[in-house]
Amino acid sequence: MQIDYETERELGIDYETLAVKVADKVLEMEKCPYDGQVNLVLTDNEEIKRVNTEFRNIQAPTDVLSFPMIPFETPADYSVVEEDESYFDLDSDELLLGDIMISVDKVFAQAEEYGHSVTREFCFLVAHSMLHLFGYDHMTPEEAAIMEGKQTEILNEMNILR
Repeated sequence: MQIDYETERELGIDYETLAVKVADKVLEMEKCPYDGQVNLVLTDNEEIKRVNTEFRNIQAPTDVLSFPMIPFETPADYSVVEEDESYFDLDSDELLLGDIMISVDKVFAQAEEYGHSVTREFCFLVAHSMLHLFGYDHMTPEEAAIMEGKQTEILNEMNILR
């Protein structure tokens, strides 16, 4: 995992270790047969609002943005990558999953709003975004139920509770 910390506000947690552990747990739970590569950018509300406006035409800050590299038709169906080496880093053979951008400002605000720790909120956002990189979404109630169940399972198995 490549992590770029682009804000002056400190999270005050071991975000590097936590992000890797959550990402690894998602890889394991989604039975990914490859090592994965993810770029994580930690930023502020101003920058995530700019990117949200540019890519989603939503002129507001958001907590997390996901930019999947793989066009999964079915979540975590690896057949889409098996015959296309462009989904892999040629030097490391890692599967290029995509990019995640998290607003540190939103991590603090939502931890307070939901009454749990900054660690729990940060790990939730990493898990949520990782699932997006594997092709999961929450546009319908059915999709949301599947994704929410997976997020809960990931965090429970890691003992990262509310």
